[in-house]
Amino acid sequence: MAERSTAAVDVADNSGNEPLTAEADQSTADGEAQNRERDTENDEAQGSGGTESPEKASPPELHSGHKLAKRYRLEECVTRLDGFSSWRAVDEKLRRAVGVHLLPADHARARSVLAAARSSALLGDPRFVQVLDAVEEDDLVYVVHEWLPDAVELTSLLAPGPLEPHDAYQMVSQVASAMAAAHREGLAHLRLNPNAVLRTSSGQWRIRGLAVNAALRGITSETPQRTDTESVGALLYAALTQRWPYEDDAYGLAGLPKDVGLIAPDQVRAHVHRGLSELSMRALANDGATASRHEAPCTTPEELVKAVGEMPRIRPPEPAFTAPPEYQRTTYQQGSYGRPAPHPGATQQMPSPPAPLESRTGKALKWAVSALLIAALGLGSWQLADALMDKGNKSDDTNQTQTTDGNDKTGDQAKPAAPLTIHGAAEYYPDGKAQHPGDVGLSYDGDASTYWRTYSFNGGPKLAPFKQGVGIVYDLGSEKGVSAASIGLNYGGNHTTGALYATDSLSSSAPLSSMTKIGETTTSGKDLKISAKKAVKTRYVLVWLTALPYSGKDQYSGAGYKQAITDVKFTS
Repeated sequence: MAERSTAAVDVADNSGNEPLTAEADQSTADGEAQNRERDTENDEAQGSGGTESPEKASPPELHSGHKLAKRYRLEECVTRLDGFSSWRAVDEKLRRAVGVHLLPADHARARSVLAAARSSALLGDPRFVQVLDAVEEDDLVYVVHEWLPDAVELTSLLAPGPLEPHDAYQMVSQVASAMAAAHREGLAHLRLNPNAVLRTSSGQWRIRGLAVNAALRGITSETPQRTDTESVGALLYAALTQRWPYEDDAYGLAGLPKDVGLIAPDQVRAHVHRGLSELSMRALANDGATASRHEAPCTTPEELVKAVGEMPRIRPPEPAFTAPPEYQRTTYQQGSYGRPAPHPGATQQMPSPPAPLESRTGKALKWAVSALLIAALGLGSWQLADALMDKGNKSDDTNQTQTTDGNDKTGDQAKPAAPLTIHGAAEYYPDGKAQHPGDVGLSYDGDASTYWRTYSFNGGPKLAPFKQGVGIVYDLGSEKGVSAASIGLNYGGNHTTGALYATDSLSSSAPLSSMTKIGETTTSGKDLKISAKKAVKTRYVLVWLTALPYSGKDQYSGAGYKQAITDVKFTS
């Protein structure tokens, strides 16, 4: 069940104490009895504002094999609770696994679930499990979302023990950034718990159930930003200590001791990272109190992102070195190859080796080596004398071979390249067809695990004549001399062709012909380095890709010619 639930947007938890409804333990229509679903979230402690009472609407009678919209075939019921059910299904049109939430159209929360799903789908942030469809038909409301078979819940990751500091740092950084982006668009989660946070096989953290999980349960909050910020703090607390920061046990984690109150993670468990311990306390509702000092509490995801950014970056642990096995000689190297095995109890005499180079062949070899040494000494002496004579002949022209003007390259030392700071960016799409403009910030955030990506193209590797190219314009803040760029790529293979252009703005209305070309190069690896013959002064720099490598299907797109930019750095 643990592996199955990692892919679904499961709105019910499995480790609490009280059933939400007496009708939960029912048999599905396909004849398989379902375990009673239980609520593990302490809504009062989480500040979610509570839940509504169970609805009177009965869940629709559906079974495995039922099709929705003649497209989505239901495979397995994951949750049946409080008038709605969640299923693993198959999109027969696109031949992929999906998740589906189902509830009757007359359910009291049907309208709010539809609205939440459609709002979440408009966000389009890859850090969230995406809503693919939200439909009302045949007296049913259903929400279709991504299914991530390679993802693992934070609940499962914490089962063997707490996370390493680097993993906990990556988790809180990515989750806080994602929630800050969601709140900027007016969306809240309100049910952010270890079951809602997933780590994919690539190490990326993703959040499921944005707005939808809360709408399915009728959860609201007067302070949604504070609620989600406290939830991120609870996730970090659990990742550091393997304990839930409240008295009640939840999500397979033991709660804190009774009547002790909220204590810092480094007081719960030894060897906890001090900076992360203080960060979790600032995010939780405790007025920012920590074990060593008083910091201002973080009340919004934006404040939490800023606090994470002010911390020194935590590097991943060094890989453990395993000593190679001790060298073992083979029987051939030990000189026993080809010898008959001695009789039991008999002592075998080891033959003494012959004196080296005492045979006729050895003597001839000695004379040959001696002759070669004499010839080598003679040749070396002749070359040395010739070099000394040549040096004497050229000594008079020494001053003529040296430059005495201001361009003397031997006297000047090359200035080291200075990195340039990127202040903003925008996708450049003069044909009016953007790729993923909302992700351009991921291409220069310093994190190689996040990236801006193109769509997958069928023709290739060159995009022309179907498309001029794809790219991003970067703002350096003011006019700077740009001499080189280092561009990290997510896909290797055949080749990627990229160029740098100096332009006048972030706008896509400026044609490529009006820009100044700085340099162009091609690579088959994951690092594209472009250098200019002479530095070009500009404030805006366009990174323009005209040929893309072929790559197989992944969680974002099908197989085809595509590329993703992970990290861009400019130097003067």
